[in-house]
Amino acid sequence: MSKILGIIGSGHLGQQLAHFALSGKQYDKVVFFDDLTSETHRNSNEILGKTDQIANCFAQGAFHELLIGIGYNHMQARRDFYERFYAEIPFGKLIHATSWVDPTATIAPGSVLYPGCCIDANVKIAENALLNLNCTVSHDCSVGAHSFLAPRVALAGFVSVGDGCFLGINTTVKDNISINSGTSSGACTLFVKDTPESGLYIGQPAKKIA
Repeated sequence: MSKILGIIGSGHLGQQLAHFALSGKQYDKVVFFDDLTSETHRNSNEILGKTDQIANCFAQGAFHELLIGIGYNHMQARRDFYERFYAEIPFGKLIHATSWVDPTATIAPGSVLYPGCCIDANVKIAENALLNLNCTVSHDCSVGAHSFLAPRVALAGFVSVGDGCFLGINTTVKDNISINSGTSSGACTLFVKDTPESGLYIGQPAKKIA
């Protein structure tokens, strides 16, 4: 039987997930749900309808697992869609073939690892997290639910990233650091101590600016 992935959002990120799912042969078919378009297809993949049709389509067997293809500009929407559907529809996960995941690491449903990620021993990646190109997560780290790591984020050992965080491209976090839930960082930010509160951090070392 064909394994079909449903993706919420048919924009650029959703299309990337579809490409990874099909080219890596993790799924046989992809369908989209999108509230912002009236089109019926995206790159030959069918758009079945709006998000209010997801439950009915699942019940009819139109897809088997769900992922959220919405980007970091809509962090709350990523969380809201996951919390809306996780109790009734199974979420899949995508781990690109070029990523390395230690056997002791845990990758929760709904999560995505882009090409080139390195996930070390005893790492825990929570639900609906996305790690973009070439992220490195060292031993005994945790990445919270709904968090989004941009390309080349590097976490040293024993780092804890809270829920709903966005870490910008090339952000680096020193070992044994805790990042509060809801924290964001600009490009090339360097965290060398715990964040005292959530907010937007930039610079080397990181400084809260908003």
